[in-house]
Amino acid sequence: MAKRSAPEVNAGSMADIAFLLLIFFLVTTTIETDSGLNRKLPPIEETEPPIIKQKNIFQLEVNRNNQLFLKAAGDEGSIIELKDLRKLTVEFLDNGGGTGADACQNCQGKRNPQSSDNFQKAIISLQNNRATKYDTYIAVQNEIIAAYNELRNREFKKAFPTLGINFVEADKAYSDPRTTPKTKEKLKEKIEQIKLLVPQKFSEAEPKSN
Repeated sequence: MAKRSAPEVNAGSMADIAFLLLIFFLVTTTIETDSGLNRKLPPIEETEPPIIKQKNIFQLEVNRNNQLFLKAAGDEGSIIELKDLRKLTVEFLDNGGGTGADACQNCQGKRNPQSSDNFQKAIISLQNNRATKYDTYIAVQNEIIAAYNELRNREFKKAFPTLGINFVEADKAYSDPRTTPKTKEKLKEKIEQIKLLVPQKFSEAEPKSN
């Protein structure tokens, strides 16, 4: 009796199928781009630096024990909790204590004359210690940026109520590669308008070594 041979599987087209699948996944997969801390260095200016009033500086310091120390105008300074940082930062930025040319039309704060004049004059200053833990450093950064975004969200929704989105959502849509160029152009103009209204003036001093 003749021995029957096992049927063979035709694998001649397997390479073509694998190649087509590779192209499919390359075309359809969205690769998210990780971004670090968004900072824009100021341009080099030949003129004398402007005089900054002490009341317009929100001075933060993180010591070697990861404690957060706040010193604002009219305040001798005190240790604050990280959970309170965002609220205190918003209150400072939104104070609107300026008068005359420094008056703030969009501010909704307490208008304390001893605190910041307006969004444009308010500056957040941060100094860390070289022994500060990295996760504490990032957490402080996140709370400060979140405070700026809270005010930008408010002003964006006030300026463009029909869009149904806030500043953070608009900025995310603008950075999304799937957003059409036409939509990006419309969003860019609105985003820049809010950035000019509530500028992110965040200064970091050289870390302390002791």
